[in-house]
Amino acid sequence: MQANLNFPPDTANTGVEPSASPRIREIPYNYTSFSDREIVIRFLGEGMWNVLNELRGRRRTGRSARMLFEVLGDMWVITRNPFIQDDLMENPKRWDSLTHALHHRLDQIKERANGNDAALKLEAAARVAVRKFQDWLPEQKELRKRALKRFTKVMRHDNICFDGTARVSHVTDASDWRVELPFVVLTPDTEEEIVHLVRACIELGLTIIPRGGGTGYTGSAVPLHADTAVINTEKLEGLGGVEYKLLPGVTQEVATVRAEAGVVTRRVADIAEFNKLIFAVDPTSQDASCIGGNIAMNAGGKKAVRWGTTLDNLVSWRMVTPDAQWLDVERLCHNLGKIHEQETVTFRLTRYAVDGKTPIGEPTMLKIPGKELRKPGLGKDVTSKYLGGLPGVQKEGCDGIITSAVFVLHRKPKFLRTVCLEFFGDDMSPAVAAIVDVKKYIDAQAGVDLTGLEHLDERYVEAVNYSTKAPRRERPKMVLLADIAGDDENAVGRVSSYVVQLANQKNGEGFVAISPEARARFWADRARTAAIAKHTNAFKINEDVVIPLDKLADYSNYIERINIEQSTRNKLRIIDAVLDYLATDMPELRKVEDYQPSAEGDAIIESKKREARTLLETVRRRWNTVLDSMDTD
Repeated sequence: MQANLNFPPDTANTGVEPSASPRIREIPYNYTSFSDREIVIRFLGEGMWNVLNELRGRRRTGRSARMLFEVLGDMWVITRNPFIQDDLMENPKRWDSLTHALHHRLDQIKERANGNDAALKLEAAARVAVRKFQDWLPEQKELRKRALKRFTKVMRHDNICFDGTARVSHVTDASDWRVELPFVVLTPDTEEEIVHLVRACIELGLTIIPRGGGTGYTGSAVPLHADTAVINTEKLEGLGGVEYKLLPGVTQEVATVRAEAGVVTRRVADIAEFNKLIFAVDPTSQDASCIGGNIAMNAGGKKAVRWGTTLDNLVSWRMVTPDAQWLDVERLCHNLGKIHEQETVTFRLTRYAVDGKTPIGEPTMLKIPGKELRKPGLGKDVTSKYLGGLPGVQKEGCDGIITSAVFVLHRKPKFLRTVCLEFFGDDMSPAVAAIVDVKKYIDAQAGVDLTGLEHLDERYVEAVNYSTKAPRRERPKMVLLADIAGDDENAVGRVSSYVVQLANQKNGEGFVAISPEARARFWADRARTAAIAKHTNAFKINEDVVIPLDKLADYSNYIERINIEQSTRNKLRIIDAVLDYLATDMPELRKVEDYQPSAEGDAIIESKKREARTLLETVRRRWNTVLDSMDTD
């Protein structure tokens, strides 16, 4: 196969015409999401990519192009494959042989350049890249030795992971965004080790990324630099029992639980359930996500409608700062409810030296107006990472490593019903109006609370293969799940029944689950929402979206409009590309075996091209009309 990059003719002139269209991928061994352009820029710089484009179409055999791409391909596959790196570190002779071969290929490219300045400039840039690459692996090996010596002063040898498996496992989070392999993965056994690891990383010049279960979709656990140490906190599994105690500024005893950063969220929920209490932090990923990540992301969940997000339920937390100090953050005068309902929220910040016991200066008080911690009408403000300057929470690990925390647990109501509302039809507006009415109605009922709320839109309903509860053939446009709780069984039953009536008034069907088993079945579909990836069969990015309830229909309609518009524009670009191709003499026809040009054959092909152009232009007009009239009533 002839490579199609833009080198001048090689010395051997075979008379082969350059191909008219560039191939998508020409760098070998590239099984990553990086394009040829990104790889060339990574090794040679953007200027050299422009040089390559200037040279396009000038060479004949393409041998020099293939050799350059082989050089880039060899370097790329090694920098992206830690298992090959491990093998080459153990076999320095093999490494020397490989780098010698890279220089040899560049020597041949230089010989074939025939004095072409652009080609020589490209070869020179590639030579610099190869020399840098030649030094890279020995430097990595030496850095490993120094790092291992330093880290073993802090932690066990087998918790220091340079192997390919550990590095590949920590190259991304649930976003599947991959940029750089981490240099090392550290898995401390104790909370106390972390501050010493941070100090060691500072001395070694390593970037630090804290990581728990890796379930986040924000990319915060994705290494962006090759000199990254990932500190995985999953072994910090200390979980205390339920403890009733007086909190600073609170008059009655409060149920609390202490958990280290690596504790899986479900374990805390289970210990609360065992003690007939409620742990309000309830993300969909609770079977895999960890407490440290819940705090760093300010995780919410279906229970946030009643008790708020992680921030609302924290009593205190401990973290290691980027300068290798301990920082304890303690909330004072806790209102045991939603934080934004408190006029002023006060936190006490106390710093400690590396030993975790010696105070550094006096504690400082951080006072934040409660309304600044929420946007009006929203349960979370995802636009504010600063969050009033509060350390740790919602910072995605950027201002320190959270090691442990103490949470408030809430009293469990005596009676609980789960209501499932299914809304049908093509218009979401009635369904959204019903959701708003349901919340307003329950909020106004004394002694009855809405303790859980979640909705599934049409795409999620399809993705999880939702089984419609109503006796209808079609799937619902939207599903609303709500937990209704209180200490008066009759009141809970009455409110649940009226909620179903509200749904009936908006072309909806309602169902009430009383037993724990039935309620669990109702909520099971919510836990499977990640299956949307199966439905789309494509790369999927999850975003943390927080919108007012009454704007839900507007939001969904706007997203659907974007999907339609972008899909239509993509189709128009395809049509334009096909029309451009039909305007050429279609050189591929001449590559068919036994092809012989003739006037008759050319006439047949031309008539087919004419008909294809007519059809494509008709479709293009129709789709342009769709775009132009999208905002027309």
